[in-house]
Amino acid sequence: GPPDSDWNWQLTGQLNTSVDAEVWDVDLFETAPEDIRQLHRDGRYVVCYFSAGTIENWRPDVNDVDESTIGLPLDDWEGERWLDIRAASVLELVKSRLRLAEQAGCDAVEPDNVDGYSNETGFSLSRPDQVRFNTEIARAAHERGLAVGLKNAFDLINTLSSEFDFAVTEQCHEYDECELTNPFTKGGKPVFNAEYPVDRAVGSTLRDEYCAEADRLGIHTLILPLELDGSWRISCG
Repeated sequence: GPPDSDWNWQLTGQLNTSVDAEVWDVDLFETAPEDIRQLHRDGRYVVCYFSAGTIENWRPDVNDVDESTIGLPLDDWEGERWLDIRAASVLELVKSRLRLAEQAGCDAVEPDNVDGYSNETGFSLSRPDQVRFNTEIARAAHERGLAVGLKNAFDLINTLSSEFDFAVTEQCHEYDECELTNPFTKGGKPVFNAEYPVDRAVGSTLRDEYCAEADRLGIHTLILPLELDGSWRISCG
C-alpha cells in the first residue's frame, strides 16, 4: 500500500505537480498519463480516484451501464446517480475501471461511494450487499497488483479493514469520526483525511485543532477546497 506520509488530493483542474507530498490522489479519467509518469519520476505514489457505487454522466464509459441499475440522484452532486451494486454488470464496470487504472500506471485506487446501503439509492441495498461488493472490488484490485483504499464507510471499517490497504476519509474531524479509523492505523495502514471549510481563511483557523487530533491519531489530514481543484492546500504533514 501507500507510504504512511503526507498526501495531496486534486481531482479537477490542471494538475499542480509541484506540491511536495509523497502520496497523490488524482482522477482516473481526467489525469493525463504523462502527469502520472511525471509523478512517478518525482518518486510519488499515485492513487487513482473513480466512483464505484455511482455513475457520473460525463464519464467516457457511461454507456456501458445497464439502465436498470441506475437509481436516484446524489444529493448535492449534479449528473451523478446511485448504482445497484447487487448487479453483476455494476461489478463488471468497476473491474473495467480497475483495468484502466492498471493501464494508466496507477499504484492504487480510491473507489468512491461504497456506502450506498446507508443512503437513499432507490434500491434496497443491505449491509451484507455492500460488504460483498466492497470486498469483491478490493480483491479484484489486488489481482491487478493495485492497492485499494476504503472511502469513508465508517460503519464498515471494522469489517473491511483487513481487505483494504488504506483509508480515505472526509470530514472526520468535523463530524468526530476520526477514531473510527483505528483498525487501519493499528494495523499499520495509512489513513488520509480531508476537511472542507467554507474557505481557506476558515481552514487556517481550524488547522491547529485538526492537526493536533490528526497527530494524536496518526492520520494524515489535509484542509482543502470542496472542489478539490488544487487552488489551495493546508497540510498537517
